Parts: sequence; structure tokens; C-alpha cells
Amino acid sequence: MKPLDRDRIAARVARDIPEGAYVNLGIGLPTRVANYLPKDREVILHSENGVLGLGPRPAQGAEDPDLIDAGKNPVTLVPGGAFFHHADSFAMIRGGHIDICVLGAFQVSEAGDIANWHTGEPDAIPAVGGAMDLVSGAKQVFVMMEHVTKKGEPKIVRRCTYPLTGLRCVSRIYTDLAVIDVRPDGLHVVEIVAEGLSFAQLQQLTAAPLRPPASA
Repeated sequence: MKPLDRDRIAARVARDIPEGAYVNLGIGLPTRVANYLPKDREVILHSENGVLGLGPRPAQGAEDPDLIDAGKNPVTLVPGGAFFHHADSFAMIRGGHIDICVLGAFQVSEAGDIANWHTGEPDAIPAVGGAMDLVSGAKQVFVMMEHVTKKGEPKIVRRCTYPLTGLRCVSRIYTDLAVIDVRPDGLHVVEIVAEGLSFAQLQQLTAAPLRPPASA
């Protein structure tokens, strides 16, 4: 089995973002999506610290310390991009003006619940950020993560055991093994992306029942 690396997961997510979409990329892994959006497709990237029109990561040595995203990472700005107040940024999110948000997660349930801010461990540092606003305000929520933890434990589960970020809000899950839709009747595998991985093997690595791809 050959899973996708993190950049290839990002490229797979970017492929599904449509022309004209307003998209928020969460802190960490999701920020890589900006580097793989097709150059002939207009996608407007939003950051909750008050930026609209983010571009890809700057080349090393070309960073502008005054231009960062919500995770304090250096970014670029496309022509027509804008800065504005933090409160206005959250008004966009809470007002339903973000088409898609892409977030990382510790767990996603079969019902589309997401846990992505705290593992509940005593020494873990909670980091909720704007995620709770995003999962309730964005029209679609894409989750981007590895399929299992470093210990090999499934991250797609029947019920989340970590503190929840949002209920029944996830639209689609992208992992290093598969793309999975969350639908009212359960989890549907859209595509197995890991080379050499069978549906049966994918199910073994998932703690919630999956429905096979239409081509299976």
C-alpha cells in the first residue's frame, strides 16, 4: 500500500474546489491547498484574521512579515486582495458567506461530527481558533487528515471521543487513503487514493461502516 503524502492530499482537495468559491483554509495541513489550486480557476481564499484573496506560500526569502494567515504563516496576496478588521472577517463566516472551509481533524464521526481542537489529554494544548464558527457558518466543510493516528488508531469513527467542534457538519473527508462523502445514510467512499489498497483493507482501518465506491 502506498498512501498519499500531505502535498498530494492537498492537491486532491484543490481539485474539488469549484470556480468562484470563497474558501477558508484552516491552520496547518489545509494551508497547503493554496499551492495546488489551478492557475486558470478563480478561487478566493479567506483567512479569519482578516484577509481575502490569499495566494500561495511565498518563496523562501520573499516573505513579508506584515502578510500572514491566521496561523501566523507568511502568505502572498493576489491582485485585488484585501485586509480588513477581524470582526468583519468573522461576520463573513457567521453570515454564511464562505462556500467551503477546509479543516484538519483529530476525529470525524459517521454522522459528520468533527473533533479538531483538543484531544482531552491533560497535557494537550487546546487550540479552537475560529473552527467552531467555520463549521457552523461555511456552506460545506471539507476535512483533510491522515486516515489513522501515529499509533494506527482510526480517526474516522462511529462516535467522536474527543471534545466536539461541531455536530453533523462535515461534507467530505480527504485522507491519505481515500475520499469519503458524509451523507444522511452514512459514509460513502468516493475514491480510494492509496495505491494498492482494497476496499476491505480500507474498512479495516476505519472504525465506522463504509459504503464502497460506485465502481467497486
